[in-house]
Amino acid sequence: MPIGRATGRVVDLAGVASAERGLGVVWTQEGSEDLNTNLVRFEAGEGVGIHVNDEVDVVFVGVSGSGTVVVEGEKFALEPGRMVFVPKGCLRATRSASGEFAYLSIHRRRGPVRLAPRGGTGDGIGGRSITGRRSSTV
Repeated sequence: MPIGRATGRVVDLAGVASAERGLGVVWTQEGSEDLNTNLVRFEAGEGVGIHVNDEVDVVFVGVSGSGTVVVEGEKFALEPGRMVFVPKGCLRATRSASGEFAYLSIHRRRGPVRLAPRGGTGDGIGGRSITGRRSSTV
């Protein structure tokens, strides 16, 4: 293997999700120039509020607990082992239906994640804060 070349990595996502007590992004994959991969965690009733992301397609993969991804008003159940694809430009939101709901969010790299959890009504993704107001910080 060439010096300085990246290697594969295995992460116990369910273990990380259950060990972390924070809300929002609790883990981020480091070292990829191409992908943003974030483990996102919420308690029951919390999540990411309705917003549009015009920049990238996003894949959500359930890791623990259960919740929903709403895409253009249609609800999709998200639980361990399920994936929901959301094309860029779609109105979307997530909501936890259980305590310790966690999912992996994967998309093309676009800069730092903009997720700032608080009560499940917005998140900073697409420039909106968790309350749905325009975010002034990234």
